[in-house]
Amino acid sequence: MSDTNTFARSLHDLGLAAWFGGSLMGATGLNGAAAQISDPSERAKIATQGWKRWAPVNATAITSHLVGGAFIVKANKGRIASQAGVGTWTAVKTTFTVAALAATAGAGYFGRQIDKAENTYASGATEPSSQTPPEVAKAQKSLRPLQWAIPALTGVILVINARMGEQQRPSEVTSGLLNRILPN
Repeated sequence: MSDTNTFARSLHDLGLAAWFGGSLMGATGLNGAAAQISDPSERAKIATQGWKRWAPVNATAITSHLVGGAFIVKANKGRIASQAGVGTWTAVKTTFTVAALAATAGAGYFGRQIDKAENTYASGATEPSSQTPPEVAKAQKSLRPLQWAIPALTGVILVINARMGEQQRPSEVTSGLLNRILPN
């Protein structure tokens, strides 16, 4: 590996950007547009077809984010162990990443449940109507908060990345190492 981590950081950041942006666009654009389709039996179907097309891109984005992150952690293991605060922020970021992965997996699961039902009447992608079968309505109601949890969680990870970037400033590194050696 070279002296810089540009490739790893690019994988990490581009993957996270796509995961965040795709989930936010899907919740607002795709699911919002599906609710506007005039035939209520097509609304859930069209939304699930859009999400199915996005799924391989999203999986690639998530994989890129995780692989890039693993390389970054490996390259920074000394800082994580020795600079005050870096280990804590790494643990916090890992926790949010696991939560975002769980929300994404849950959304995929419920989306597949909705996709199994054909010609299901619905008010929208995540909004059942009075004619929606109970099992599909349950999946839609479960999917609704997850569609917003994913961009919220990945957005928090973006903010954590910004904080962790600040920890690499020379003054922060010096201060973090001194705080580890000479705690107040």
